[in-house]
Amino acid sequence: MFAGWLGLGLSLAAVRPEGGMVASACGPSLESMADRAGSHSASHVGSAAGTVRVAVAANFATTQEKLAAAFEAGSGHRVVAIVGSTGQLYAQILSGAPFDVFLSADRQRVDLLEAADAGVEGTRFTYAFGRLVLFAPSLDSIGAVDAELRGARYRHLAVANPATAPYGAAAMEVIEKLGLRSVVAPRLVRGESVAQTLQFVKSRAAEAGFVAWSQVMDEPPRTWVFVPESLHTPIAQDAVLLVTGEANPAARAYLAFLRGDVSRRIIRSAGYEVR
Repeated sequence: MFAGWLGLGLSLAAVRPEGGMVASACGPSLESMADRAGSHSASHVGSAAGTVRVAVAANFATTQEKLAAAFEAGSGHRVVAIVGSTGQLYAQILSGAPFDVFLSADRQRVDLLEAADAGVEGTRFTYAFGRLVLFAPSLDSIGAVDAELRGARYRHLAVANPATAPYGAAAMEVIEKLGLRSVVAPRLVRGESVAQTLQFVKSRAAEAGFVAWSQVMDEPPRTWVFVPESLHTPIAQDAVLLVTGEANPAARAYLAFLRGDVSRRIIRSAGYEVR
């Protein structure tokens, strides 16, 4: 059943060499992941080890890999990450996808999951606050967001789908607040997730795009600029234990780990604010 959910529009595919899995439509099968998880866990704590399936928003995928590595090393549990846009993952959870933990890129979807009795009451918390940037590596340098959007230096502007991706929703808020809908609309290129949006910009399919700072913080400073936070709703990213993972000790252990000092340091170093 789980393998079937990997075919529903997820955005990334990788097998992390440290051991934790990142699954998507072209990722490994559940059977192969389970085999690898079983052999790896046995070398740590034997039958006490478990597996936690984490549905994670695309912007947080790289940070999730680092968190999973630290958690696995300290606990012996295994982490399988399913990466996609927040809206895609939310829809799959409501349709019965067997995920244990949801790391959303907003608060709204967690609100809705709780209202639908799909999230375990009392387990949610905000694990990170994201920063939105305008990224334009193909330009010589980048100036203030308002001036760049009004200018003629770009033909295409990449934005994640605002219906499913919170960073895309924040980007559209910025455009609306600056009164630039008519200027920007003919140039928009829409990604299904913020990860695909970044790919559009890096591949030069778009000269500029709104992405998460965590995705480009290691890029040359001339290529990106922070979007003033006054131009959009804060990007508060919430975690919640799902009803399908309520009886899974590994899932509860992972959420407890995310609230600890080690995780907070990893999350801050990845370009997020932790409060």
